Amino acid sequence: MGKVAKIARRTFLVGSAAVVGGVLFGIYKVKKPYPNPLLKDLAEGETALTPYVQIDGKGITLMTPRTDMGQGAYSMQAALIAEELDVDLDQINVDPGMPAPAYYNRALGAESAPFKATDQSRKAETARGFFDAMTKLLGMEMTGGSSSVADGFVKLRLAGAVARETLKIVASQKTGVAVADLTTKSGHVILPDGKLLSYIELAPLVADIEPENNVVLRDPATWRLIGKPMQRIDVADKSTGQLTYGIDLSFENMIHATYKLNPGQGGGLKSFNAEPARKINGVIDVVEVAGGIAVLAKNTWSAFQGMDAVICNWEEAPYPQEMQGHWDILTKSFDRQYKDSRFLDDGDVDQAFEQEGQQKLTATFRTPYLAHAPLEPLCALVRYTPERTDVWACSQAPGFARNNVAKALGIHKDNVFFHAQMVGGSFGHRLEDEHIKRTAQIAKKFPGQTIKLTLKREVDFAHDFPRQIAMAKARGTTKDGKIQTFDLGIAMPSVMRSQMGRQGMSVPGPDTQVIAGAWDQPFNIPNYRVTGYAAQGLAPVSSWRSVGASTNAFFHESFFDQLCAQAKIDPLEERLRLCSHAPSREVLEKIKSVSSWSGTQRSKNRGRGLAFCLSFGVPCAQVIDVTSTPKGITIDKVYVVAQVGTVVDPINFENLVQGGVVWGLAHAMNCEITYAKGKAEQSNFHMYQGMRFYQCPDIEVFGLEDGNDIRGIGEPPVPPAAPALANAIFAATGKRLSEMPFHKTIQFV
Repeated sequence: MGKVAKIARRTFLVGSAAVVGGVLFGIYKVKKPYPNPLLKDLAEGETALTPYVQIDGKGITLMTPRTDMGQGAYSMQAALIAEELDVDLDQINVDPGMPAPAYYNRALGAESAPFKATDQSRKAETARGFFDAMTKLLGMEMTGGSSSVADGFVKLRLAGAVARETLKIVASQKTGVAVADLTTKSGHVILPDGKLLSYIELAPLVADIEPENNVVLRDPATWRLIGKPMQRIDVADKSTGQLTYGIDLSFENMIHATYKLNPGQGGGLKSFNAEPARKINGVIDVVEVAGGIAVLAKNTWSAFQGMDAVICNWEEAPYPQEMQGHWDILTKSFDRQYKDSRFLDDGDVDQAFEQEGQQKLTATFRTPYLAHAPLEPLCALVRYTPERTDVWACSQAPGFARNNVAKALGIHKDNVFFHAQMVGGSFGHRLEDEHIKRTAQIAKKFPGQTIKLTLKREVDFAHDFPRQIAMAKARGTTKDGKIQTFDLGIAMPSVMRSQMGRQGMSVPGPDTQVIAGAWDQPFNIPNYRVTGYAAQGLAPVSSWRSVGASTNAFFHESFFDQLCAQAKIDPLEERLRLCSHAPSREVLEKIKSVSSWSGTQRSKNRGRGLAFCLSFGVPCAQVIDVTSTPKGITIDKVYVVAQVGTVVDPINFENLVQGGVVWGLAHAMNCEITYAKGKAEQSNFHMYQGMRFYQCPDIEVFGLEDGNDIRGIGEPPVPPAAPALANAIFAATGKRLSEMPFHKTIQFV
């Protein structure tokens, strides 16, 4: 307890200083608002009522700084603003805007605090306040952790309300009608006699007054958009192929580029021979970049051909060359010197194992590295001059990317203009910006020219920072038909230290992602312990959809099911008996009802599995039905229940949950990244197949709303999918699956 307690106590003290106003930075800096970035360089007739609402003669633009990666973030943000602004979604334009501290993500900090989401104590809230304050002071504009809705639910509605009430004041000054007698609808202020004043005609008058910040948000009973089925604002363009993604951008006379890096992540370049590449038609030049070479050409195809032709002599990767070496490191990491955290240590686990009359059980689990593998490979465009550099790229952290481009070029960040693009899939991939920095390095050699970098998919696979590899050792006891002891040790590389290290930032104290989805579950088991071990010397890793919970829910829920089988008890009833959190209990009760749960065995060769995980503040339960056929396993049906507080858009909610389930199942079935001679062996989708359409089950989704804490749903459906499938396969076949991907021991049809 010593070291962890000291770290936690220090966190509380710093958190108190942050929130109350003490020695760290004081209440003034925490509460002081950032300036409105839209007020810079406003043209004649343009008005920026808040950092999120800009109006000019062409119309109303709502700023949507959270990155849209296909999850509907632009539509969600626009709807929250429009709800209070009183505009319709077909009346507005959206723009992610330039990176600015005003767009910091307040909700990012909650996952970093070493407290369960169920803990509402003063200490927990103080710690969360500290991390919230830090995200503001650092100006962390970032999309991830299913935080966009939680961050924007109140903030964006307030932005819309401020703009609405400010426009009413201007209308009052213009007409002499009292503000109290004015109403708004569909982008207009309405006078008592029915006359309409459009926001566009009123906007130029706003420049002379201060925004009205004393506003009251509307009663949910009056909502026009929130909670109602919406058509996402990008549906028409996506359906007709008109939507422009980052990879689609093109400028006149631009130079195409691609690069070749050491296939052993982090290894260097000893030497290279570019002469074969220079002979290829269309190749312009071959230059060095950090860790490798870049080929410049008149088109992407020539760049790819030139890259393949360059002969490189590489250094060895700074991690084991073969997979067995990776597993050996994890096995050795279950040692005191690698202990990272033990936030959960209820009862006395060690003493419980010495008691008589207990049935004991042990198990070991393994999960592999996984690629992000979005359909859109990494790409970026950079046009450099010392006075101004423009970057067009897809990024979940545009502020970080802009700052890193400035460092790479040796110019001030204010001279870098980052144009965020619509993203063709990410799953955490676009939290990284190594490719953007290298594009800037290339652009510096060609001032005034637009450089478009496109990675060959094989290079994207090879240089992805994958999901963490992980291993767990579990032991437990049961007695009198009840789980008595649950002891789980988890070893994995620290995702946050790896990822943030590439940003030049350190992660002091334990990495909560090492144990996320395991230590923070709402069950009152008498002897309950989860220990995290931070393995070292493995391949560099990054955030992958649901991060630590993506592996840890498999460990936790698989072993929970094994203990229930040993005790001959129903796994759903045992979870209900032990559940100490009302919203989680409601989720379990609902899944029991909608799935008509009556146990794990359905009939001969048919089984069902249950898994539950509370991740990112969202309790989510899944029941999966499978059939064992002579050819293999078919996944028949999935029931999903999640509690998110408020569902902003029921259609998008269902889509995100279904996508999360498919993502979790597909990777559990047959995906992995393995290393041989230091290089990732999987190079494209033919070796990383996921789930096929014919294998996809019917997925029935139920969203619960208690109207309290507002949460996101992009990641929480992923963690329960793999263990629910594994538990269902056991029920149907009697085979326990302890290692992903499951196709190593089970065939799927």
